[in-house]
Amino acid sequence: MIKVKVFDEDHEDDLSDAINDFLSDHPTIKVCDIRFSTSSCVVEDEQIYCFSALLIYMDNEETSG
Repeated sequence: MIKVKVFDEDHEDDLSDAINDFLSDHPTIKVCDIRFSTSSCVVEDEQIYCFSALLIYMDNEETSG
């Protein structure tokens, strides 16, 4: 079964860490695709960033069992 996981962080390094941690915690995952997105806005002279990724994957442990 194909599954998805959404990641959303304020910094690109945090996004990388979150995805890498998830993959390390789930070694049976086969990554099908990763969709990356960034956005920004200005609030009271402060620029705010959002870094997001949609991880599309299959869990080989589920399909083999």
